Amino acid sequence: MFGRFAPSPTSDLHLGNLRTALVAWLAARASGRGFLIRIEDLDQQRVAAADGVAERQLADLASLGLDHDGEVVRQSQRLDHYQKAFERLDRYECFCTRREIAEAAQAPHQDGFRPYPGTCRDLTERQRAQRRRERSPAWRVRAGAAPVHVVDLLCGPVTMPVDDFVLRRGDGTFGYHLAVVVDDAAQGVDQVVRGDDLLSSTPRHVWLAQALGLEPVREYLHVPLAVNAKGVRLAKRDRAVSLAELTATGWRPSQVLAWLGASLGLCRPEEPVTPEQLLDRFDLSRLPRTPWWSPDQHISPCRQTGCRRRRPWSHRP
Repeated sequence: MFGRFAPSPTSDLHLGNLRTALVAWLAARASGRGFLIRIEDLDQQRVAAADGVAERQLADLASLGLDHDGEVVRQSQRLDHYQKAFERLDRYECFCTRREIAEAAQAPHQDGFRPYPGTCRDLTERQRAQRRRERSPAWRVRAGAAPVHVVDLLCGPVTMPVDDFVLRRGDGTFGYHLAVVVDDAAQGVDQVVRGDDLLSSTPRHVWLAQALGLEPVREYLHVPLAVNAKGVRLAKRDRAVSLAELTATGWRPSQVLAWLGASLGLCRPEEPVTPEQLLDRFDLSRLPRTPWWSPDQHISPCRQTGCRRRRPWSHRP
């Protein structure tokens, strides 16, 4: 069986992404699993605007010593698999805009998750025909607010009703939830490690695997995100630096690996380590359960020792 890391090739991996990739690699290898890389490139418009990103992402992972098993799978080459799964599900057309959903839906959850209120679920055929003349519909699965219980290895038990989520967008692009469930089952992935911003999506994935008769993922581990000084998810607009940007200022990939390892409590920030050495020290029960806060995004290595001038990371309480 396998764990995996599945980036979207729309921007270079920042340090928060690389930290999640490291946890995914460690969790898979520590449990005797293989480790897969999957490129989630369904949004071809955004991918086309970020030429070469997928190759740079793979190069960054290799530079840190995070090896993988088998060939890299690209979702853009698996559209027929998603179509077959799509056709098996009870679904309906949805004409709502994001604004309309936001105005009609209940208050969002703490992580921003906003369940779909079911506006288009019971439209008549005449109403649907009229709406089709105005806009191309997305397709939603008819889940019926089924409650699903999940136990996350880091976050604990989660129980949520599954809303009627999008299977295919109005432009014809298959939705993230459908593609990831189909791919995880096809690749034998039974351990999923990702950022905790996706925790609220997990009941959807468990429900969908059951609806399709697929082998469900056995272990979920949602890692606290890297955040800015305001506690907001780190992004490029927050000067979230990439590995290439750090190496351009004098960092070595091994130093970045040590920094990431230190943020997980596995080594000292200045300690020379390899992924294999971090693996020997890895203990799932000791992983930090609070967001990783990196307030100083432009850090220069010390000229003589290779350490940083200031401790650039901490965990928010």
